[in-house]
Amino acid sequence: MREVLADLLRWWSAGETVGMATVTGTFRSAPRPPGAAMLVGPDGTAVGSVSGGCVEGAVYELAQSVVASGVPVPQRYGVSDDDAFSVGLTCGGIIDVFVEPVSRTGFPDFGPLAASIQSGEPVALATVTAGRPDQVGRHLVVWTTDVAGSLGSARLDDAVGDDARGLLASGRTATLTYGPDGERRGEGLSVFVASFAPAPRMLVFGAIDFAAAVARIGSFLGYRVTVCDARPVFATARRFPDADEVIVDWPHRYLRAQVEAGALDGRTVICVLTHDPKFDVPVLVDALRLPVAYVGAMGSRATHDDRLARLREAGLTGAELDRLASPIGLDLGARTPEETAVSIAAEIVARRWDGAGRPLSHTDGAIHHTHPVADRVSASNPASG
Repeated sequence: MREVLADLLRWWSAGETVGMATVTGTFRSAPRPPGAAMLVGPDGTAVGSVSGGCVEGAVYELAQSVVASGVPVPQRYGVSDDDAFSVGLTCGGIIDVFVEPVSRTGFPDFGPLAASIQSGEPVALATVTAGRPDQVGRHLVVWTTDVAGSLGSARLDDAVGDDARGLLASGRTATLTYGPDGERRGEGLSVFVASFAPAPRMLVFGAIDFAAAVARIGSFLGYRVTVCDARPVFATARRFPDADEVIVDWPHRYLRAQVEAGALDGRTVICVLTHDPKFDVPVLVDALRLPVAYVGAMGSRATHDDRLARLREAGLTGAELDRLASPIGLDLGARTPEETAVSIAAEIVARRWDGAGRPLSHTDGAIHHTHPVADRVSASNPASG
């Protein structure tokens, strides 16, 4: 929903009814992830995408029908359908889509939800996508300490609220299954929980020309990018226009402050580009002991060997050193700062999704990996065991 939020809020605020289609499940090579959304506005405008173009025409017509009837509809599109080619889903994937009318009357708590998403406050939206007719389409907005709306009963709200906070803490979006009144080991009621956590952090240490390119591609990938260097002459906002913030501080001191502030999480990526031991060794000692997604360090093979020796002397274990991506990036033959940034970004993506970094033309099986490495857990209700 995040990518269509501005348009949805504008129509909602004007008292209009909008048809919203949300991807709630994907199988095999589906092109868009759960949470991707498409709107059909009151003027017939289409905003967003649920399939990268594959089934947008069919979803558009369904959304118009849902607005007219006022009744939300779950729909599956895929190659198993007799009319798969007629709707254009020829990629081999299957997607579950939930189409619902959104208005001030039907979803009065959308305003606070939108405000939290826009401000970066962690919030989750739970929507009943399958169940009794009086339950389907109900919403519960979940914050870390509060809720708004209701899914139909206090017991169900309590169960979904607890589970949604667990998903929100890890930035995960998922469909959960319950009994009709929130029984965790029950069946018959499906709730799609979309988590809107703040953007993940990318910390770039070393205010060099390569850092500017890494900041640019990090921002493109959706990270909140911080460039940090102890040298004020180099660490300036003018040199790093794509960074969200430029900090003048010793890297290890800034990293420790961020840890103490609770500003990092398991999605954080750290790129150490200084290739100067007085800067990179202290920050790597701390970074490699943190439960973050990625820690990479720039340097030649000789620099890498020297760095490992210094890190061992500083007390890092073999397991901790194994987490270090060094020399940083995938082997793309990169030379320029921009090419190097692409290789670094490619390695970050590969590690996140457990990709092999090989050409897809040389591999078999699914193109898209189902879950991030950190989220490689059962798709069932996480609280049900």
